[in-house]
Amino acid sequence: MNAVEIKDLYKSYEDGKIKALNGVSLTIKDGEFVSIIGPSGSGKSTLLNMLGALDVPDSGSINVAGHDLRTSKKLNEFRGEKIGFIFQLHNLIPNISVRENIEIPMYTQKMSSGEMKDKALKLLGDVGLEDKADILPNKLSGGERQRVAIARALANEPSIILADEPTGSLDSKTSSKILKLLIDLHKDKNVTLIIVTHDMDVAKLADRVIEVLDGEIISAGDESLINSKIDV
Repeated sequence: MNAVEIKDLYKSYEDGKIKALNGVSLTIKDGEFVSIIGPSGSGKSTLLNMLGALDVPDSGSINVAGHDLRTSKKLNEFRGEKIGFIFQLHNLIPNISVRENIEIPMYTQKMSSGEMKDKALKLLGDVGLEDKADILPNKLSGGERQRVAIARALANEPSIILADEPTGSLDSKTSSKILKLLIDLHKDKNVTLIIVTHDMDVAKLADRVIEVLDGEIISAGDESLINSKIDV
């Protein structure tokens, strides 16, 4: 079964002046780890937003985790049940605690406040931040905020994780820890992992590398990259 099936996807902005996606077709298998690379403005983040139902295409078909995202009327439910999104700039809410940030995706599930708290604390333990539960996000380092973002992305036990430059602002040591966490989750839970990155060392860790340029996929898998991938 495929996690992602896209056919002839188009998306433009500013009355068609900016063509973000120009006839993209792509298939990603369940449980696959793919990286999406390309220069700034190539369309890779737009593609990721489409997969997470954060934006809608102008035309074409897009099916993610069995949901037709062009016709579905329940996109909030789809995101809450299927997608874990790790944003480049964390997108943590600054005036609530770290634990409360992690609990946000749980509101779509039938859980008591106690169950939500217990689950959030477990996820914080998984990312090594169990002692930071009650503080505000602005008291954390960049790497710690990214780990909170990862914990939040896992709160709904998603089948697909979408990560937009998850290590872009981190030092190499913290980057390695975060990548290991994501890859272990991919392997242990058979989670489909899709990472947008500028970093070729990150890209080479994937099962498959997809290259985007000017809104088009110019390569859907590079064996030379796959064969040279490194361990985290």
